[in-house]
Amino acid sequence: MAIESKAAPPGRSHIRNPGRRRFVIASLLTCVTPACSAPKQASTPRFAAAWNDRDGHRVGLLAQRADGMLPTASIEVPTRAHGLLAEAGGSLLAVARRPGDWMLRWHPGRSAPHWVWAEPDRAFNGHVVSSADGKRLFTTETDLETGQGLIGVWDARSLEKVDEWPTHGIDAHMMLMEGDTLLVANGGVPTQPETGRIKRNLHAMDSSLVRLHAGSGALVGQWRLADRRLSLRHMARSGARVGIAMQAEHDAGADRDAAPVLAVFERDRLLVPDAPPVPGAAGYAGDIAAWNGGFALSAPRANAVLHWRPDAGWSPPISLQEACPILSAGGRDLWAGGSAAALGAAADPHVRLKLPAKLRLDNHWVLV
Repeated sequence: MAIESKAAPPGRSHIRNPGRRRFVIASLLTCVTPACSAPKQASTPRFAAAWNDRDGHRVGLLAQRADGMLPTASIEVPTRAHGLLAEAGGSLLAVARRPGDWMLRWHPGRSAPHWVWAEPDRAFNGHVVSSADGKRLFTTETDLETGQGLIGVWDARSLEKVDEWPTHGIDAHMMLMEGDTLLVANGGVPTQPETGRIKRNLHAMDSSLVRLHAGSGALVGQWRLADRRLSLRHMARSGARVGIAMQAEHDAGADRDAAPVLAVFERDRLLVPDAPPVPGAAGYAGDIAAWNGGFALSAPRANAVLHWRPDAGWSPPISLQEACPILSAGGRDLWAGGSAAALGAAADPHVRLKLPAKLRLDNHWVLV
């Protein structure tokens, strides 16, 4: 294998310092174990995910077997990956968050990984989506000098950055393509720029949902909730509705416990259903997927998967220890990952699939 040798554009660097170059070289040299080789033909379904296996952070593929999920290919990454995008050609994009200094394109067994390193005054915020025509990629980013949210616009083939647009907020997080527009969730949480971990001045939170023109970045609309301590994070579409998983940032634990975890965007209105009747949720939803006419949300602090439908409200929770990554296929089959097991397919949502003991899944996974 060879290191990606394409020169960086003026003013930008794919590999900003020798330590990162050493990591890229090491990742290529060590990606010769069976877990890094081209995956064998596996029974469907297969998932792309990020995880920690106690030896480091990895991005890779999991295959569902009769009673569990097993890794079939993986690559070491410098820090935690967050959002993933399965591309049409079989490659996988993974983006870091906190500190958010890298993006990776990886095609197991076919070519060298392509690393992109954030500019010194920028940080990736963990999510990437493709434009409707597949020619561009959009990433959520932060200007580390001002704290303002940005959309990075990238050439999908070369992974060269060609433009960036303001998100008209801070803590820009997940995006959804909506025709010729882009929906962006501004989480609104002021954080320490270097890590994104230390929250500060929460009284100044300003979470919002914005719609940008996907060709120019022009602001088309912006919506806010009455409760400024609710952070809009992850999104999924179900029919005419977009569900938005939220995370409460209230000072008092009792206020977080009583906080809703779901907002619904429909007909240019942002509505909030009642909080789920689940103890311990602490107003925290980790991920969201369209499922069974509504939305499924993971509630890792309540060790549960939640389900809401507009005609029925909240269903009884499904137990899953530290539930976080969640996805559905066609709004029917549902998979959710936990700390030691996963829920597999919605025909019986209580079926458990074993996970390797040392494998700890991160926030998101996608079908490949």
